[in-house]
Amino acid sequence: MDLTTIIVNYNTANLLHKCIKALRNSASKISMNIVIVDNASSDESASLLQRDFSDCKIIFNDKNVGFGRANNQCVPYIKGKYVLLLNTDAFVSEDTINKTIQYMDNSPRCGILGVKLFGRDEELQPSCRYFPTPFNIFLQRTGLKRFFKKVKLIDDMSWDHNAAQQCDWVPGCYYLIRKEVVEKVGLFDPRYFLYYEEVDHCFATKKAGWEVHYFADTSVVHIGGESAKSDNDLTTSGNQIEVLQIESELLYFAKNHGFLTALNNVLLLTLADIIKLTKNILRGRFNASLQVPIKHSLVVWALYFKTFFATTPTR
Repeated sequence: MDLTTIIVNYNTANLLHKCIKALRNSASKISMNIVIVDNASSDESASLLQRDFSDCKIIFNDKNVGFGRANNQCVPYIKGKYVLLLNTDAFVSEDTINKTIQYMDNSPRCGILGVKLFGRDEELQPSCRYFPTPFNIFLQRTGLKRFFKKVKLIDDMSWDHNAAQQCDWVPGCYYLIRKEVVEKVGLFDPRYFLYYEEVDHCFATKKAGWEVHYFADTSVVHIGGESAKSDNDLTTSGNQIEVLQIESELLYFAKNHGFLTALNNVLLLTLADIIKLTKNILRGRFNASLQVPIKHSLVVWALYFKTFFATTPTR
């Protein structure tokens, strides 16, 4: 088997046919098995999967276990030389599968591969990213990057998107992995419910001696955020999304860079919020926006203690 494709679905029944049709068209010249995990969707996903995708291995969860944990459930069903993690809101081009597998065949040290990503508006998305640090996150939140021009932001867009190259990490919407990496490094750390799974995985893969590459000679249309939009608990004022991002960020820093780095992240986030609050006051913005940085800092500190100093996930 050349390829095992893993798809995690959560309330995106409207995208499944388009996503899998594009996948199969692109993989017409290779042997592939597809594993789909439904993360307790509340739409018509379950009936649609049973009716229209009986040739796929389908796992139905009775609750939403998170993105990384759902992908991990599929490891026993990996048959391919390569493993593709594909979002339901990511639509591959006709040449994507063949070209990326050929590139991996010709690049034996490449453990993980990402591709050029476009939004539905054909705007180029950040596709080849730098690892987060407390300082580059601080610069991004405060807008002080112009004073530190040599510091690379996570989503720096100044590099050549038309050339294949090594990078720190690639987004998980199209995430091609060599099976040997899964066997030696594993897949996703279950401590992350959502966000930072692929950042952490790329960090571990590079630490184990593999390379992470960006491939420019094909593209994927990535809509983004469709699962989150379907969940009222996640989308109410964006609060739950922000909580999940902050928690995963804290867990990532503590795991990979130590407790002092996680604390430094908390302190710099707080400083960034103080700077934003001061700017709002100086500009005479005494409306609801004045409360945003205060609430953000309170959430950061609350999660720092709730996770026992960034060591234990809350869900």
